[in-house]
Amino acid sequence: MSRSVILIAFTCLLASLVSAQPSTKPASPWLGIHLGLNNNQQLDRLIAELPKLSSMGFNSLVVEVNYSFDFQSHPEMRAATGITKSKAGELAAACKQHKIRLIPQINCLGHQSWAARTATLLTKHPEFDETPGQYPQNKNIYCRSWCPLHPDVNKLVFDLMDELIDAFQTDAFHVGMDEVFLIGSEFCSRCKGKDPSELFAKAVNDYHKHLVDEKHVEMLMWGDRLLDGKKTGYGRWEASENGTAPAIDRIPKDIIMCDWHYGKLNDYPSIALFIEKGFRVWPGGWDKTDATAALIQCARKNAGPKMLGYMCTTWGKAQPGKLAEFPPIKLASETLAPR
Repeated sequence: MSRSVILIAFTCLLASLVSAQPSTKPASPWLGIHLGLNNNQQLDRLIAELPKLSSMGFNSLVVEVNYSFDFQSHPEMRAATGITKSKAGELAAACKQHKIRLIPQINCLGHQSWAARTATLLTKHPEFDETPGQYPQNKNIYCRSWCPLHPDVNKLVFDLMDELIDAFQTDAFHVGMDEVFLIGSEFCSRCKGKDPSELFAKAVNDYHKHLVDEKHVEMLMWGDRLLDGKKTGYGRWEASENGTAPAIDRIPKDIIMCDWHYGKLNDYPSIALFIEKGFRVWPGGWDKTDATAALIQCARKNAGPKMLGYMCTTWGKAQPGKLAEFPPIKLASETLAPR
């Protein structure tokens, strides 16, 4: 082998090592909190609370940013009072100091509106809408979706993902994808008549290719659309009744499934199902302490290398600065944190 070939190979290896994000994967169990972040003031309160959360055993934070960021790649997507890159860097440094893995999130595909308000992507780019021109003021629908087959949507969304990965200095990204009801719509010229499970799997695989194969970060997503609502008994909210469930067999198994359930049940069969399918599972509950206890118990029943731990979701009922006071968060700490 010539000296020039050796030099080129060494240079490529060195570049890959320099550019790779250092691993911040938490020790088992993953004890996490999911919360929304919309501005720098919330980040300041979260940073101030990190020492307390770390002392309670929390080692993971999923921060749902969506479009509340000072995006530079697409100025039209920039939030006027959104999170700045410098403030995101402060949070990243504080999380590393306290050994907490920081995972940003953009809710992909669905949840592109809430009540009468349509989110920034479809406001600035209505051409991406899965149901263009339909449902004025979002009446008679839950949330809008973007079209997974639009030729330009991924390029824009990937640019936003890349900015958040860089700003939050992360080695993982959560793509959301829960509660997608508008998919394969009769109003979409590209998706009309197509199998919803194939459309959903294509979206998942597109995001996986970009995040895992190209950006070399770990990918997380909500798992509800991959579950059959009737077979599992979960119904149309915690699982799917609109044909997306077969996508579970069409996507990579290295995606972490965040399996959310907010009510108390005797069993949560999706945990065992995801594990049997080869996925790692991170169950998540919300505001009911009895449901939190039941979900943690089910997670323990399915203990093994693919059971990661437990994630507390907040959905506005616990704010940065007062997370440690939220009863389900206190319960999860008391139950799972190493003593």
